[in-house]
Amino acid sequence: MQNPRQLAFVALREVHRHGAFADAALDRTFRNCQLNDLDRRLVTELVYGSVRRMRSIDFIIDKLATKKSSQQPPELRTILHLGLYQLEYLNHIPPSAAVNTTVQLAKENGFSGLSSFVNGLLRQYTRLTPPTPPCQGGVGGGVNSLKLPENLIQRLGIIHSFPDWIVELWLEQLGKTETEQLCQWFNRSPTIDLRINPLKSSIDQIETAFQSQNISVSRIPNLPQALRLNGSTGAIQNLPGYSEGWWTIQDSSAQLVTHLLDPQPGETIIDACAAPGGKTTHIAELIQDTGTIYASDKTANRLKRLKENADRLQMRSIQIRTGDSRHFPEFINLADRVLLDAPCSGLGTLHRRADARWHHTPENIQAQSQLQSELLANAATFVKSGGVLVYATCTIHPLENEYIVRSFLTNNPNWKIEPPTIDLPVQPSPEGWVKVWPHRNQMDGFFMVRLKQD
Repeated sequence: MQNPRQLAFVALREVHRHGAFADAALDRTFRNCQLNDLDRRLVTELVYGSVRRMRSIDFIIDKLATKKSSQQPPELRTILHLGLYQLEYLNHIPPSAAVNTTVQLAKENGFSGLSSFVNGLLRQYTRLTPPTPPCQGGVGGGVNSLKLPENLIQRLGIIHSFPDWIVELWLEQLGKTETEQLCQWFNRSPTIDLRINPLKSSIDQIETAFQSQNISVSRIPNLPQALRLNGSTGAIQNLPGYSEGWWTIQDSSAQLVTHLLDPQPGETIIDACAAPGGKTTHIAELIQDTGTIYASDKTANRLKRLKENADRLQMRSIQIRTGDSRHFPEFINLADRVLLDAPCSGLGTLHRRADARWHHTPENIQAQSQLQSELLANAATFVKSGGVLVYATCTIHPLENEYIVRSFLTNNPNWKIEPPTIDLPVQPSPEGWVKVWPHRNQMDGFFMVRLKQD
């Protein structure tokens, strides 16, 4: 049996040494080994958690070691991250086990001469920690025992492990209390929501099938196709109804987008940035798989996933187009409804993407905003007179959302916002758009707005 902590170290080494994304490094690591469910969950928790909490853990090393975290040998720093993550955030692992396994990891990976340093630093840390460690989404006990900066932005950034610029952005929009709530929410493990395929099954049927296997699910108000899985379920493809196409995985916020589009049977609909296809297949379900959906995306590999999903759900109305939606003149004035789920920073889904908080900068958000403006202006040309356009992102950054919409309306006075007419689990803003804040609404952060020509 392979050692889960060694596997976590291998994946994290790839993240730190080669800049790999945590999920890709984890997939590659799992491909080469056989693990039981318990060990697999531990490896996943250690990798995602260590990446998420990198700033907090580096702060502990900076305070307790004579050399700063950035001056430690990179692989030793990774080993320290694994040990400190367990001590600081995992209350089901005894401190002695976390210390001993980390010291062993150092010895087995070329750091025998520094194993006493690893042991000393971790034991020094345990003396600072409150007897009962905090829950995973909470504030680190050990971090709080160390002298934190007076500056609020830096202090919250260290405690919750976010870059200063993100903390500052949220403080401006939400204030201190809600910023802390949002940080805590993003540091929790994500929930899994299902979207029922009404063409193949019903929510009652699926609830019954899950309950018969002692899998707990709950419904989400005002989202007729949504079921949330409560707790651990094992491999998704082994759940009842997966191979029959009864349901697909899709967060509640993403389901909201298609309900806002409100597609009707027999219509021609364009999904301009469609991959990996969650919203495309949702459109197909809502139009009862009649009419035509043109699903375009420039990433052929991700469109492959769309096709696999459409085949599993047995959809016939979807036509796939590979390429940048800005280069499809044949789409002009073609569609009754257009969905632009624009590429974005994903700052509303930071709990799902462990490393996204470290990959973005204010500069690349600015560049993303420029692209989003171009895509929206172009998507508007696809809409027939009197048709509907929905712009959506899975980010909560105003530069990618409110700013884009205001700018579009200024440049296109013949368009206006059409406020939602359906009951939604999230209240629209006075302007008529819908912004989902995760800590308020218990679902991914999203922005969506329905636009119509006068």
